[in-house]
Amino acid sequence: MQRKNSILKTNPRRKRGAFAMIMAIAVIVIIATVMALSLTLTTETTKRTVDLYLYEQVALHAKSAAELAMLEIAKNGCQNSYNTTLDTFYDVNVSMQYIFTAPSTCSDYLTISTPEQNGSVLMDITVSVRADQNLSSEPIRYFRRSIQKL
Repeated sequence: MQRKNSILKTNPRRKRGAFAMIMAIAVIVIIATVMALSLTLTTETTKRTVDLYLYEQVALHAKSAAELAMLEIAKNGCQNSYNTTLDTFYDVNVSMQYIFTAPSTCSDYLTISTPEQNGSVLMDITVSVRADQNLSSEPIRYFRRSIQKL
């Protein structure tokens, strides 16, 4: 029969069993493995979240760049390209081709025969995130083709 608290009382002359030490090491190894996997999953999820956020911001900036290019066309007339820096992280490049049914004052235009598209502009909008290693490790670019009526 085992007495109460006999496990806690040890005889200094008697050697302890190695089973408790092996179990403690096994528990530490299992906890360390779970923590390492958790840290890896957290870093991958964080990177994916940052890239998704930047991609959505770039898509919104592309829409803004189309509106800014239309404003520049309204103010200054026909232009072939429009470059700007929106915010401190994004570079925008807009290349434009104009569509008219008759010769126009614009230097770069396509002649078409349908009157529905007379006075349109074909914009190729490229928005990219500047190479900042603190922000993102991979380059993020967004390309959008837009046809706007003048």
